[in-house]
Amino acid sequence: MSRHRVVLFGATMAFYLAIVVAVLGSSWLVELDWKVMLYRPYEQWPQLHAFLDYFVVLGQRGPTAVMVMAWLGWRSWRQHTLRPLLTLGAALLLLNMTVGSVKLGLGRLGPHYATQIGSAELFAGGDIFPSGHTANAVVTWGILAYLATTPRARRWLSVISAMVALGVGATTVYLGTHWVSDVLLGWAAGLLILLALPWFEPLIARAEAFVFAVREKVRERRRSRASVPAPVPAPAVPAMPPQRGHDEDDAPVREPVGVAGGRGSGRPLPARPYQPARSERPPVVPAGTRRPPHTERTPRTAPARPLGG
Repeated sequence: MSRHRVVLFGATMAFYLAIVVAVLGSSWLVELDWKVMLYRPYEQWPQLHAFLDYFVVLGQRGPTAVMVMAWLGWRSWRQHTLRPLLTLGAALLLLNMTVGSVKLGLGRLGPHYATQIGSAELFAGGDIFPSGHTANAVVTWGILAYLATTPRARRWLSVISAMVALGVGATTVYLGTHWVSDVLLGWAAGLLILLALPWFEPLIARAEAFVFAVREKVRERRRSRASVPAPVPAPAVPAMPPQRGHDEDDAPVREPVGVAGGRGSGRPLPARPYQPARSERPPVVPAGTRRPPHTERTPRTAPARPLGG
């Protein structure tokens, strides 16, 4: 972290602690909160209410995280690095831990739930101090300027993110959902997270190296599985008939048990004479007539005609 950033971090931390002490002591800052709340800005300028209802969404954690994550995910894919996504994840984790713990620890009620005029409404079970919308707008949009690759882009994105964060904080005061001190502490809380991110860069780099190492192991395992050839089955060897010896040649041929001698009979069947197959028989060529000659018959001759005179 540079010296300039360290000085800025220390000044922001001092401002953060001063806001907390002022609210705890019910000082002039709490009186300012009540004056603005009783002024009811949403009643003074009702024509802005419809537009600011949509504009304040730029500070909600869910929609803004999805939009910024989509942009940083495209950058990560194009640049083949996980640093943008890991940086956003680390910033949102720090935001939830720091802002959430202070919200629950102080337990301040919002303007719509205030019970006593002039009171700081602390330790009453609320979760309004600091403003989560404001802190989230500072971190989510400020991370784009933090990850900018050129000085010009960093300057423009810093101005745009600052305007969005200031607008979201002022909108929450206009709508009456936050005190002025809530917004001031939300700006300081979000800026502290952006200024502290360089201290977490070594951890982000180690996390990125670990993810890439796991990915390479998975790819190597897939390549090894794909390169191993499938086992080729051995060709089937036909079974050779058992060879019989001289003594077996002289022995009579026996049919399998239970084929002709009855089921379960173990008696051998008598040997049958060899019958040649039809293909082995010599062809019979008929010669002359197929009818056998009859020796007892006399050949038929023409009858003698009487001689006419």
